[in-house]
Amino acid sequence: MSLLELAAAQRQERLQQLTAASAASPPSESQPLAAAPVTREQAESEPQLGEFDDTFTWSAEVLAAQGRQVEDMSVEEIDWLGRLRRGLEKTRRGFVTQLLENLGDDPLTPEVLDDLETTLLRADVGVQATDRVLEALRRRLNQEVVDPAEGLRFLKEQLRGLLEEPIKASAAPLLAPQKDRLNIWLMVGVNGVGKTTTLGKLANLAVRSGYSCLIAAADTFRAAAVEQVSIWGQRSGVPVIANPSANADPAADVYDAIGAARAKGTELVLVDTAGRLQTKHNLMEELTKVRRIIDKLAPEAVVESLLVLDASQGQNGLRQAMAFASAAGLTGVVITKLDGSARGGVALAVASEARLPIRFIGAGEGIRDLRPFNSFEFVEALLSR
Repeated sequence: MSLLELAAAQRQERLQQLTAASAASPPSESQPLAAAPVTREQAESEPQLGEFDDTFTWSAEVLAAQGRQVEDMSVEEIDWLGRLRRGLEKTRRGFVTQLLENLGDDPLTPEVLDDLETTLLRADVGVQATDRVLEALRRRLNQEVVDPAEGLRFLKEQLRGLLEEPIKASAAPLLAPQKDRLNIWLMVGVNGVGKTTTLGKLANLAVRSGYSCLIAAADTFRAAAVEQVSIWGQRSGVPVIANPSANADPAADVYDAIGAARAKGTELVLVDTAGRLQTKHNLMEELTKVRRIIDKLAPEAVVESLLVLDASQGQNGLRQAMAFASAAGLTGVVITKLDGSARGGVALAVASEARLPIRFIGAGEGIRDLRPFNSFEFVEALLSR
């Protein structure tokens, strides 16, 4: 069923419900009709199509621009793009407004590019990324007159190129567990960035994508961390390997999780590691120890080490990426809390300066508000009018 057919079916179903309700006898005043309570899990179980508004149209156009036909567009994709666009509203409000003011209605000039530099830096795009984009625009200006529409199109192209470089260098356009193999993904980062929540959303995404999964609760330093990750496991039906005793050895939990995964033929093990500051040497050493245990016990496993960054931390998040890169052997980044940040441009700094591929992004608190990173969709959402 195509997207439009599904929408029509949903409208028809709703109409039938309203018609049936109006035909029924009204309840007495002493026994008011009450709707059954809807749990958060039920509300999030399926994405909603939403209204046929500007956001819906924009989402469909973004998918179409990538070569998608209407019959191939899913409700989940439309729903996610709408959430992403709304999530980047704070970044866009300051970034795009200034950008369009700078571009104006006249052809681009060197003065406009100077103003554009300030706009990019304020959005936490980073110095290296800003310099590369402006250099490309200056070269273009030396060749021909560039009107605002072409300038915006060219800017989008440059930003996408920056985001794609580390992804292409990794030889894996989309990060996904390899089928019929043991895959181990470590989630690392400082406290407060949404690391455990992100792990829970990844577990749900893995299950919905048809992978067998379990969680290793290796964050043994933070109070209630095991309980929190266990709740996320329950929401998606994913088993959690944990040692409830205080100050348990994180490496021992990982050891047990690898054994359980092998026994059950599990494809993906998600490891929740302790939040730590990049300046805490002993905790960074503990992270290195966990990595050594994995390499020793499961040399055949496909290992990913994903740094979770809070977008609102801006350039501080970039410094975290650089510090974690050596100790954790980082292979990618997950950017969270884009919906609460005015610094969504930090994604470009991570890609151009830390040279790490962005693998997933989060723009909301719901269990489905985490998706694989798509540079085209991200830039379109960032620069949408």
